[in-house]
Amino acid sequence: MSQTDPRRAGPRRAGPQGAGGRAVGGSAAGGRSGQGAEGLAPEPSAPGGLLDVLNVAAVVLDSEGRITLWSPSAEQLFGYSAQEALGRPAARLLVQPEHVPLVLELFDQVLAGATWAGGFPIRVKDGSIRMFEFRNMRMQDQHKNLYALGLATDQQALRGVETDLALSMRLIAQSPVGLAVLDTDQRYVLVNPALERINGLPASEHLGRRVSEALPFLDAEQIESACRRVLATGDPLLDQYAEGRTPADLEHNHAWSVSYYRLEDTSGQVLGVAISVIDVTERHLATTEMTRARRRLAMIADAGVRIGTTLDLPHTARELAGTVVPELADLAAVDVLDAILDERQTGSVPELDEDRPATFRALAVKTAYRTDASRAPDPVGKVARYAPDRLITQVARTGNPVLVSEVDGATLRRIARGEESAELLAEAGVHSYMCVPLTARGSVIGTLSLFRARAEEPFDEDDQLLASELAARAAISIDNARLYRGERRTALTLQRSLLPRRPPPQPGLEIAYRYQPAGATDEVGGDWFDVLPLSGGRTALVVGDVMGSGITAAATMGQLRTATRTLAALDLEPSAVLGHLDDVASNLEQAFATCVYASFNPQTAHCRITTAGHLPPVLVRPDGSAELVDVPAGVPLGVGGVPFGTAALELEPGSRLVLYTDGLIETRDDPIDDRLAALVRMLDGRRHSLERTCDLLLHSLRDPDGHDDVALLIAEVKPSGS
Repeated sequence: MSQTDPRRAGPRRAGPQGAGGRAVGGSAAGGRSGQGAEGLAPEPSAPGGLLDVLNVAAVVLDSEGRITLWSPSAEQLFGYSAQEALGRPAARLLVQPEHVPLVLELFDQVLAGATWAGGFPIRVKDGSIRMFEFRNMRMQDQHKNLYALGLATDQQALRGVETDLALSMRLIAQSPVGLAVLDTDQRYVLVNPALERINGLPASEHLGRRVSEALPFLDAEQIESACRRVLATGDPLLDQYAEGRTPADLEHNHAWSVSYYRLEDTSGQVLGVAISVIDVTERHLATTEMTRARRRLAMIADAGVRIGTTLDLPHTARELAGTVVPELADLAAVDVLDAILDERQTGSVPELDEDRPATFRALAVKTAYRTDASRAPDPVGKVARYAPDRLITQVARTGNPVLVSEVDGATLRRIARGEESAELLAEAGVHSYMCVPLTARGSVIGTLSLFRARAEEPFDEDDQLLASELAARAAISIDNARLYRGERRTALTLQRSLLPRRPPPQPGLEIAYRYQPAGATDEVGGDWFDVLPLSGGRTALVVGDVMGSGITAAATMGQLRTATRTLAALDLEPSAVLGHLDDVASNLEQAFATCVYASFNPQTAHCRITTAGHLPPVLVRPDGSAELVDVPAGVPLGVGGVPFGTAALELEPGSRLVLYTDGLIETRDDPIDDRLAALVRMLDGRRHSLERTCDLLLHSLRDPDGHDDVALLIAEVKPSGS
């Protein structure tokens, strides 16, 4: 810094707060408010503070201008020892000759009561001239003797500190980042304008207070805990996420990135903690929206995997409800128009009249947690009528979704099925509602109703779009299940009409049988059985299985069964019967079937068996031992041109012949040989009635999922004459 002519600079009078003009930190007495002088106590500090950095020297002159006091700092600054300085005129010792008159003039002014402050060149002991900053004032002892006190420090060092302080204060004041300084008691001693704007409070309402006192609406414990940790360890905490609302904007949540740093002086003494606050609401909202978008895509992908895994109508509805809860809603209900379940309804769904109620059947209810609100929707399976003004009826009639962001009492009564239901929803805290149509092939077949209670945010348009997308995907699967249900019902009716009612009694044989269609999630197959009287008191036992499923398989089964009965009446050998059946199947479009045909003569106890690609029968002898019949397997009917072999058996009284289709023993995971062995073990050594045996085999061997039809026929040879 260039030297300044003291004549040109002139005297400066210091303000009441000293040269700085303001208290550091914006608060007197260490920033504590409401504390009188009587509450103050000495607070020793370690060396290294601002005064030590500036190295302030103290010099006292008597009324003659002689040095009467010389501090150790003066010796360090000016180079003269106390012995060299005391008693000597200060002007002669420290000032260049040309500046002596000015010094004497200023000295007289100080003794007259003026206070002078400014920079002045001083000749130090090594002969060099250096600028020092002075603060001079008059002093008086008890004898009214006058003295002049001079406080001095190196001007360059002072200007450096002043520059640093000015820059720091300007940066703090103009920084767009919210900044605060808390003392070791975690009370505010400094708040910059940016933080005033963020918190919506002026600095005066911060200073001297703890965070919990100034900002009780935030998670103050989180902030104060972070401050305690930083004060204790000295390790900064960076980019800590916080969210909430301040008086600056009480209507919306904001997000902030908060960092904490411990403040120390040059000697390492802890002064407090500095906090920087950056409003990252826009970034947070963008991140939140990205997260929501990913969640929506994940839900849509999940729906593609989870919904429609079967053709069972209630199961598909449960899959839809399980997809949206808890990701999208706290409570979900899936209802379909009862008209679509009408056995006579196989085509398009009739439209609802504007002034007539709608009848729904509840298919699924799902909650995210245990709540009485689960009793508010219609119980699963129940049929309920909703008036034209109900929201669910409105959605089903118009095909447009309904979104109620904030639910009130009147709206709840338009949502709920009754007053009790509305009370349950209100008590559960339901505050937002949405209903979207289940639309398939251009027709509304039902609705998806969604509720939020614990989830704080109301449903919005993005949620409605997501729910509509999920409902649209599910509606196709639900409608497929609905159409399949009708087709399956038709096929099952056809199949049952083609099966024998109860076989009539046959000479020398006791007969038991079972037929079970595939489970509700699979199509009806083409399994059949028959017991046919032949000439000479003989009996034909037939079990067959048409490949494929549905109405086509049932119809093919009917044709083959009719052909079998016709061929059996011609009194042909079993191999010849299957040979002709093979020709019949070959002339049917894409018809393949397996079959076992057994002819039993009670007079001779002989039995002749032929199979066409069918699983072998089981022979249970009178002693209870069981084994598979060794019969040529043959090829399935419909292959054409391959002869069939025949096995001959002698069946003693008490012998049993067990014929069955593959649905009895096949599973998806076990080898067929293992399952055949399990069948033989079930029959080996056990002697139950024929009816009991049928039940045991079905219960123990059939796949619980029931993916195929089962036809089971057991014939036992009766003793002669019975």
